[in-house]
Amino acid sequence: MALLQPAIRAAAAGISPPSAAIASSSRRRRRTAEAGYKIKLGCHVFRATGITAYLEGGGTLENAQAMAAHESPRTTKLYDRTSDEITLDEVERITI
Repeated sequence: MALLQPAIRAAAAGISPPSAAIASSSRRRRRTAEAGYKIKLGCHVFRATGITAYLEGGGTLENAQAMAAHESPRTTKLYDRTSDEITLDEVERITI
């Protein structure tokens, strides 16, 4: 399933893109505050979370790229946080 770009979604809803962006930003701020987050969460945090969860669940980088509507897999890889986790084996390599 291809994701619609924000401007296309806005046009389909009859909203001009600038006001759609403002509405989206306002909605995101309100929902993160309702969830108890004290920090600002941007759309890229959600993108990274979604792509990472998909890849950790066994999805492929190529399919994640298509779902995120990225032209290059390098762009999709920027959102991949699967390698951020440090294992105990890596910690045990530290010698003092």
